[in-house]
Amino acid sequence: MTALTTRPVARRPRSGWRGFGTLLTTEARLWTRDAGTVFFSLVFATVLLVGVGFAIPGMRDPITDAPPPWQGLTPIATFAPVVVAAAIATPALTTMPVYFATFREKGVLRRLSTTPMRPQGIVVAHLLINLAAVLLGSLVALGVGELVFGLPAPRSVGTVALAFVLAVTSMFALGTLVAARAPRASTASAVGTLIYFPLLFLSGLWTPGPIMPDVVREVGQYTPLGAAAQAMTAGWFEDGVPTLQLVVMAAWTAVLLPLGVKLFRWT
Repeated sequence: MTALTTRPVARRPRSGWRGFGTLLTTEARLWTRDAGTVFFSLVFATVLLVGVGFAIPGMRDPITDAPPPWQGLTPIATFAPVVVAAAIATPALTTMPVYFATFREKGVLRRLSTTPMRPQGIVVAHLLINLAAVLLGSLVALGVGELVFGLPAPRSVGTVALAFVLAVTSMFALGTLVAARAPRASTASAVGTLIYFPLLFLSGLWTPGPIMPDVVREVGQYTPLGAAAQAMTAGWFEDGVPTLQLVVMAAWTAVLLPLGVKLFRWT
């Protein structure tokens, strides 16, 4: 008699992205319940722009002692691209990493690891949520700035839009790397802040437009936030394409985003 043998039936692997829509909806709902995160993502840029415009003397007076394209502009107008860059950097480095680290510290990520969803799913979900929030917050700030200060329209909308997208990807790639490994919220906050303020300085937050020192400009153009502010400034007020700054942001994204996603751990 010939023995009958049976082969095990190969099971179809479960998709690691099944249920991503539910995860995205749930995380977006939780995101809106965090007042601090909502403020820094949606309101901070507007508060910063309006506050600087009214608190610092001369910010609304036309520039008369600078060469084109700065002559005739107001200082607050030259500040607008830097404010948009700051609006991107703030949630990327100060709120998103702390959000993930808090989840990791409280064991929420460990419980989520028992589900079929890949760890990368929650990273992608928050990148999408923050992208939408930063875009909305920037549009609100620029809309208010145009109404209050009469901000000029960009000379090259395409250049500004491309610089904005690359600024978001490069800065959130950096934030994702911090979030991937920080074991506690305090650690994420300390590391994020340590990176955040030097990048703000190099972006020209204190020395925007024509008053930026050459050394700050030279160093800043190789950082993701400095390159973002310079590229958006070039698209806003100048002619030509800021190729170096765009390439710098793309390079930061290409290196940091895959690294951050790969290193992300539940515990």
